[in-house]
Amino acid sequence: NLGDAVVDGGRPLGMSSTVHSDGSVSADGGSNPASGYSHIIADNLVQALDMAKGCPILKAGGSVEVAEAMEM
Repeated sequence: NLGDAVVDGGRPLGMSSTVHSDGSVSADGGSNPASGYSHIIADNLVQALDMAKGCPILKAGGSVEVAEAMEM
């Protein structure tokens, strides 16, 4: 239902590893491992959160993390 707001429909992600500030690496998925991603366009964070409420994973008991992509 997101239509033109979808920039990249995303894909599933494998288990992540974390590089810590001391240079050590842990392959535990981190404190909040992501299982996939989608890139959408929204006017603001409130609109993005509203859009996320339609994600099918929620019907399966999952959750959705929403974050703004920062310019680098």
